[in-house]
Amino acid sequence: MNDETDGPSDAGAATTASAGSTPVPDRPLVALVMAGGTGTRLYPASRPGREKQFLDFGTGRSLLERTVDRAAFADRTFVLASPATAERARGTVADLDEEATVLVEPAARDTGPALVYAAHRVREAVGECVLCCLPSDHHVGEGFAATMRQAAGVAVDTDGLVLLGIEPDSAATGYGYLKPGPERTTDTGADGTSYHPVERFYEKPDAGAAARYRQSGYLWNAGTFAWTPGALLAAARDSPLAPLVDACEDGVPETGYDEVAGVSIDYAVLERHGGAEDDEDAGPHDVFVVPAAFDWDDLGTWDALDSLLDREADDTLVAGEGGALAIDGEGCTLAAGPDAHVTAVDCDGLVVATYDGRTLVIPERRADRAREVVDALRDRGEYPE
Repeated sequence: MNDETDGPSDAGAATTASAGSTPVPDRPLVALVMAGGTGTRLYPASRPGREKQFLDFGTGRSLLERTVDRAAFADRTFVLASPATAERARGTVADLDEEATVLVEPAARDTGPALVYAAHRVREAVGECVLCCLPSDHHVGEGFAATMRQAAGVAVDTDGLVLLGIEPDSAATGYGYLKPGPERTTDTGADGTSYHPVERFYEKPDAGAAARYRQSGYLWNAGTFAWTPGALLAAARDSPLAPLVDACEDGVPETGYDEVAGVSIDYAVLERHGGAEDDEDAGPHDVFVVPAAFDWDDLGTWDALDSLLDREADDTLVAGEGGALAIDGEGCTLAAGPDAHVTAVDCDGLVVATYDGRTLVIPERRADRAREVVDALRDRGEYPE
């Protein structure tokens, strides 16, 4: 393992690209695994010091390990960590890929600064490549590698910013949506790859809007990207992240981090070039989406662990390294950390999670409200930072 660090109208239905068409870019393909986040909606299991990507929830392999394995389609792998996650990222990666490089950003500032910093560092190390940016804590099914290579081909063909868009299988309210424009096809690959300009981004909707989006052929934003470093840095220069672009080019990225706020790459760059929800005059520019049909979940809430684990006969899901028991109930998710045990008696549809002396009890249908718990604890000074 290498280690590199700096100091302190309705759209038509999108067509899924054929898995058999996998254009190979004419430059190195680099996987960037984003491993600097926390995952507060999985409190109390995930929090500072035991971030979500390092947890295995009883499966035997952490989410980060699964993602590094998934990056095998690329010519090189980089793992991007924050100062808080760097040591654990190094330990994980060293056991998986001795050729992988761990980058440590100067500070945690969300995905906007992180991806600008990574684009600069990877271009320094590899040259002008295609950078495939993978969240470290998602569940991804078969077909990912082929689709990612297709997205890389679109990035080369368009010199644009490319996202993976998931075909919704439900009117989910926990994901952002995007509106694809008219279908296009690349000139690369045996049959070409179908892709679409992104006409507009939509934040997590209410149930009615989610149903309309799904019916209209909108896609879930998977937070997975492909672009050349040069394309991202050029777009970021026309964004609030411009001071960081300049600072990286001047060799002082830590100074740039001091000059930018924490912001997601979606808000800072992508919505400016593809059309934001509140910008009705915006049209497609240089942001594109490749539709994907593989199973996917961002594993952002306790009720999402069905993607990783099988439920028992009474529809109980047991997660974690500890013990759990359900008596005369059904449909619960029970999670316990090491040396802990949780029992639920005559309970239906609850999440009960206990880790390191902290316990969460919440209806499974409202599992997304765990983030509110974290906010409330922070306000009271009772959240471990």
